[in-house]
Amino acid sequence: MSSRWRNLGAHGGPALWWFLPSAVLMMILLYVSFLQDPSVTPLSGGKAQALLEARLTRMENETRVTVTPKARAKTTAARASARSPKDVQASSGPEAGDKYRMDAGIPPTTCPGSLKVKAAASPWLGSLFLPNVTLFLDSEHLDPEEWERLRRYNPPFGFLELNRSLVQSVVAHFPPGPPRQLLAGLARGNPPCVRCAVVGNGGSLNGSRKGQEIDGHDYVFRVNGALTRGFERDVGNRTSFYGFTAFSLTTSMASLGRRGFPHAPQGKDVHYLHFLENSRDYTWLQALLLDQPLRENKLAWFRRRPREAFPDDFSLDRYHLLHPDVLRYMKNRFLRSKTLDSRHWRLYRPTTGALLLLTALQLCDQVSAYGFITEGHSRFSDHYFDLSWKRTVFYINHDFNLEKQLWKRLHEEGIIQLHQRR
Repeated sequence: MSSRWRNLGAHGGPALWWFLPSAVLMMILLYVSFLQDPSVTPLSGGKAQALLEARLTRMENETRVTVTPKARAKTTAARASARSPKDVQASSGPEAGDKYRMDAGIPPTTCPGSLKVKAAASPWLGSLFLPNVTLFLDSEHLDPEEWERLRRYNPPFGFLELNRSLVQSVVAHFPPGPPRQLLAGLARGNPPCVRCAVVGNGGSLNGSRKGQEIDGHDYVFRVNGALTRGFERDVGNRTSFYGFTAFSLTTSMASLGRRGFPHAPQGKDVHYLHFLENSRDYTWLQALLLDQPLRENKLAWFRRRPREAFPDDFSLDRYHLLHPDVLRYMKNRFLRSKTLDSRHWRLYRPTTGALLLLTALQLCDQVSAYGFITEGHSRFSDHYFDLSWKRTVFYINHDFNLEKQLWKRLHEEGIIQLHQRR
């Protein structure tokens, strides 16, 4: 096909065709691995903030995590049942796990068209969207009570069956900070609004010529195999936030290293968003922090120092761990797949690209999404950087159809601007 071949929608990650030749064997490997480890009427800035705060007050009692002696006793009593797969499955659903740690208040917004204002006024999103759910995991958010609460949920939505000593030793390196002020400096316009582009890896971007438009945003989010060299006209070259898991980063480096992605995106202003998928992510992170070679069997193809993925000046000030609560919130309220009601429930999680896009909704006033799965995706190859056309495989651990429906509805509600190619 010509260089303008078309791709099957992004879901944020390199194809795994090289990893195992059989889709059946891939599912087995994934299973074993997981066991182991409408627009609204514009408002003035003051009215917008008042609307958000009123919505927040109404939701607070329903969602805030409080730890009382009675709750602590319930947590202790839940330990044994949490070890049963059947009970863990129940705790993975919103009925049992729809309580989250919340930050005190929300940052003021001067953007009358902020997606947060639209969400608060939306009959659909008004009761779903939590503007102040805690985003990042740090040493302040991992006291003994938090550990007991979160150990009920399987990773990445909690700490079930994780090594407590390993998790605590890793998270201890991350002091609390003001994460919601990360994007406060570059808001443009009058009134100022924080405009973000979230770039997936879908092939619909190949030949799109959206690069200049993408780079024109205040911040650019990228994910997994974020190859830009040779594709600048289509995907741009700026990166402000890079989202990944240990698995997605190492496989991206292995498959795309010789083509221009030998390491994570670099730059003194690039922030890293690590989605802690399971135990191997904590092992990876430990080796990264200690600047030691990785000896994790689950990442057998990467026998180097994780610090090599960040060859420039590495700073924990720009490295952020997504809190299990925010990931569970995303899954429960926006991407609760029917797979959770099947025997494959423990395999399921939203794609890394989906988690990144939903994270941007928590941080930005306006979000544009590029390279995500949309209607007509089957006309395109799997990724914009594929050398030949490849069909996208829908593995059981993700629900691409559900994500496609979510992006479409968010676009129709005016919450995001979704790039689509018909």
